[in-house]
Amino acid sequence: MSAFRYRTTALAATTTAVLALALTACGGDSGAGTRAEGPASKSAHSAAKSAQGTAAKDDAPAGEDGGAKGGAAAKTPVTAKGGTTGSASTPLCTTEDVRISAATQDGPPYTHLVLTAKNTSGHRCEMKGFPQIQFLESHKQNIPSVARSRPEAPVVLDAGAPAYALVKLSDGGADEDVEPVTAFAVWLQGGDGQATVRAPGAEGVAVDPATYKTGYWTYELRNGADDF
Repeated sequence: MSAFRYRTTALAATTTAVLALALTACGGDSGAGTRAEGPASKSAHSAAKSAQGTAAKDDAPAGEDGGAKGGAAAKTPVTAKGGTTGSASTPLCTTEDVRISAATQDGPPYTHLVLTAKNTSGHRCEMKGFPQIQFLESHKQNIPSVARSRPEAPVVLDAGAPAYALVKLSDGGADEDVEPVTAFAVWLQGGDGQATVRAPGAEGVAVDPATYKTGYWTYELRNGADDF
């Protein structure tokens, strides 16, 4: 009996010591002691921090760019052809993106045309600079532009939106050396392709190579800037 009681007492002492160690390791003491973390507890602590970070990110309010407020946009601009445009978000319009038509302004005499370029592409694009126009086979150079008609900001067209450019044909004088034009070629700065534009009227328009000029593309024709 004494041997059995000795083994029972020893077993109880050992169990008490193990429980004390376990409580110490788990921070069972409510006092401000320093707790050492072993590999297992560090792993659990890291997992908890990761879960908290994920929850905070999911709860963050979204900004206009689709990311968290204060963060940089993660979107990469894409052109209509599938390529990136770097820092610019809008591709340049090409002659495949717009439909260009011509109408006389005022008159007679008809001294000016208004070119209208309507965006038919289904995506936004920028009308850069001024239309590059060749009226005559005998004059292969593009007609000159009028600097004061340049708009202050880039002309970016939404799908279906138009841009305008005023084009001077002549001074309307009887003594001018004019030539008839029934159709002419237009290129867009920075864009691909050539557009053939039909001149208005059954007989076309009269063009004087000594005086013709073109204005820049604008959202609307402006008095003063487009008077030339």
